[in-house]
Amino acid sequence: MSEKQKLTLTLIMIFIVSVFAGFFSYEPLWGKYSSFRQWSLGLDLAGGSYLVYEIDTSKVDSQDADSVINGLRDVIERRVNLFGVSEPRVYTETVAGKNRLIVELAGIKDVKEAIKQIGETPFLDFREVIEHGTSSPEFILTTLNGRYVKSASLSFDNITGKSQVDIEFNGEGAEIFSVLTEKNVDKPLAIFLDNALIEMPMVREKISGGKAQITGNFSLDDAKKLVERFNAGALPAPVTLINQQTIGADFGKDSLNKAILAGIFGTLAVMVFMILYYHKYGIFAAVALIMYVALTLGIFKILSVTMTLAGIAGFILSIGMAVDANILVFERTKEELKKGFSEKLAVEEGFRRAWTSIRDSNISTMITAAVLYYFTASFVKGFALTLFVGVVMSMFSAITITRTMLRVFLKTGNIQ
Repeated sequence: MSEKQKLTLTLIMIFIVSVFAGFFSYEPLWGKYSSFRQWSLGLDLAGGSYLVYEIDTSKVDSQDADSVINGLRDVIERRVNLFGVSEPRVYTETVAGKNRLIVELAGIKDVKEAIKQIGETPFLDFREVIEHGTSSPEFILTTLNGRYVKSASLSFDNITGKSQVDIEFNGEGAEIFSVLTEKNVDKPLAIFLDNALIEMPMVREKISGGKAQITGNFSLDDAKKLVERFNAGALPAPVTLINQQTIGADFGKDSLNKAILAGIFGTLAVMVFMILYYHKYGIFAAVALIMYVALTLGIFKILSVTMTLAGIAGFILSIGMAVDANILVFERTKEELKKGFSEKLAVEEGFRRAWTSIRDSNISTMITAAVLYYFTASFVKGFALTLFVGVVMSMFSAITITRTMLRVFLKTGNIQ
């Protein structure tokens, strides 16, 4: 197989994948027949509620604050998932020294019930276990609950180095726990948080003194999460709703339609400019741009990127950057043609000389996008993520797709 045949086959494969990605991304064509990888829309596009809670950590020791806040976030996330909300977002942030819990509920219908459930303080309790052979065990409520737990912390076994969870009870809780463990030696003791089983350790002996350890084959992350859940249910850190914003579904749909139209018109304007200014090279760039859009949207959908207005803005910006790479190549090519090079050598030199500029500018943009994603508020994260992915794909579009088309279709044949 000749070099040109290999290039032609590569171009055909890219074209087929691009067409498939375009159909895959355009949900009205097939989305109603399948729930696989439907577009995930953010609150500003799907409509829903944006809730801001303030976490009162005044009664929590400073060393336990992070564990309690993380545990609360985990508990609230579990509660929110019960509502069947599509792609709920629960995260914490600190504003003016105040700890806040942010809950984004896209497409939720019963907002009042959600607010009621979220605002309840997590409830931790211990239950006896009665096993019935192969059937599900029966759980018996006890008087031991979160208000008797003083704290929970992460530790490591001195010999094996395995993660374990240390629990400390207050005076009254220590007595209840001692009686409970004496009664259940060689039996499991279930621990529930918000009526959901989180752990069922085996009692090996009567435990006095108010201190206990939960051991097992925990990974470090599992042990940390268990500590956070213990602290969330044990320590008093109530949450108070301080801000609520509701976005109608119609408003979100209108915003989505406007964003899509802006993207279409912007892309068409860029394509027209490239064709008018660069003629046949512009046609190659326009075709590559269409393939870039299809492939990038396909990547967004495969990765289940939650699309927001800010995210769409980042994607549209990346379209301009994808064309910018072609402009650098074509301008370099024109310079080489003026020097008397043949077209195939001029194009090759254009790509070679423009590559360093394309690489450096895109890497700097990717670094900026990464900083925005990890060190800014959630609203900016959608913009940063789509911009980052878009820039990576734009480098592939300019260097691989456009270059392959030029090598295949230029009359002078292959560019060596």
